[in-house]
Amino acid sequence: MNKVLLISTGGTITMVRDKASGALVPADMDTFKAYMPELFEGPVQVDIQAFSPLLDSSDVNPDCWVRMAQMVYDNYANYDGFVVLHGTDTMSYSASALSFMLEHLAKPVVFTGSQLPVGVLRSDAKENLLTAIEIAAAKDEEGNAIVPEVTIYFEDRLFRANRTTKRNAEHFSAFNSYNYPALAKAGVHITYQPHLVHYSDPLQPLRLHTKFDCNVAVLKLFPGIQQPVVRALLRTRGLKGVVLETFGAGNAPTDKWLYRELKAAVDRGIIIVNKTQCNTGSVEMGLYAVSLNLMKAGVLSGYDITTEALLTKMMLLFGENPDDTRLVSELLGKNLCGEVTID
Repeated sequence: MNKVLLISTGGTITMVRDKASGALVPADMDTFKAYMPELFEGPVQVDIQAFSPLLDSSDVNPDCWVRMAQMVYDNYANYDGFVVLHGTDTMSYSASALSFMLEHLAKPVVFTGSQLPVGVLRSDAKENLLTAIEIAAAKDEEGNAIVPEVTIYFEDRLFRANRTTKRNAEHFSAFNSYNYPALAKAGVHITYQPHLVHYSDPLQPLRLHTKFDCNVAVLKLFPGIQQPVVRALLRTRGLKGVVLETFGAGNAPTDKWLYRELKAAVDRGIIIVNKTQCNTGSVEMGLYAVSLNLMKAGVLSGYDITTEALLTKMMLLFGENPDDTRLVSELLGKNLCGEVTID
């Protein structure tokens, strides 16, 4: 019997309606189990470890990511796969972070949740969780995990975690991977796409990274943005990295003051990465004249990476390499675990 560890951090999926007040409240694990007897009646052995107290995903931070990754690492030898229950609002951030933290991962770590609580009649919780469990336990004919990477399963799609963004606050299809195809689709059967899966070196042992530096920021450009706003952010004390969300294929206003502020920041050692505001497509610096100033200022290309993946990657690289800005810049331009397409 394959074994899967279910790590419950909280989120809508763990909510039930309080009989007295009618309000939705976090369920303890015994109550949650009562709503999901199927978990313990199938062909997969499911054990549960839960955060205490359970978290709303809006309160998730790097310390929580460390707890999640540590639980995977500590139990790695004892289970065939892992499923993480998580709120949807920041799931793409957490799952992206774990994709970088768990280097040389050779077993599935599947994040899932729901748009409706498990205690609600029309909840999507059961289908999401039961399928995530099946995916986490799935092996090929040779006994190897079919999808040995960090993923998000929602509704009927399995996505690479560090390619996802939450796209909808209402529909059951809450997530999408705009720049990379789904790794699997679930219908009557689960259809996997092995040629799309990222496989780590099987000869390398799992390595856990837990150091984060949160001195990063997102600067979103918009028509009419003013110099004092940009200057204030770029001169934030301790700032090390900036995700610069630009227009289209990586374009920005050609105002001379913007070039001067960006170049001055880069000269002070701040790493700035160009990330398009578009969900689909890639940064192509130099394609249009309005991106030339960014290149001259020393801004790096983020290609087609998501903001969630870029931020968590940047935070971890700064944490792991606090005194080596050159190495951080180099690694930000590389594809570490399938998070970016670089020609």
